Amino acid sequence: MTTRIRRYVETDTGHRVPNHKSKCRHFHGHRYRFEAEIEGDIVDTPGVSEEGMVMDFSDVSQILMEHIHDVVDHAFIVYSGDEEAKLALSHLNSEHRTFVVPFIPTAENLAKWAFDQVEPHIKNSYGTALKLVAMHVRETPKSWATWMP
Repeated sequence: MTTRIRRYVETDTGHRVPNHKSKCRHFHGHRYRFEAEIEGDIVDTPGVSEEGMVMDFSDVSQILMEHIHDVVDHAFIVYSGDEEAKLALSHLNSEHRTFVVPFIPTAENLAKWAFDQVEPHIKNSYGTALKLVAMHVRETPKSWATWMP
């Protein structure tokens, strides 16, 4: 496998890091970028739509939209052990999107979570080698985290 492609989706998502020593312990949000990095062989099956590609970018986008964007966009991610945040969020109406996770929602942990959501869906039907090699999460323009197995 020698070719890598990347595709991303962006979300507007809130979180907090409850034990953080500074301002990140407060409720706040980010314009996150979840970027999948995929490695594989070029499809060489003549006449198929994906000929010449590792994977169709639109297929990657669909996976990212369904398994990342539609789950966390305009939602508040809260750690299951953050009782104070869960109590505060419980007072909002039923339309509020709260997404409870079993980890502190740092960029590092979100990168691993996103990898685990996307990885089972990275496949093709042409028999070429294909795998998700990394998930990159941009929390701010200057702050990125990457998770790879």
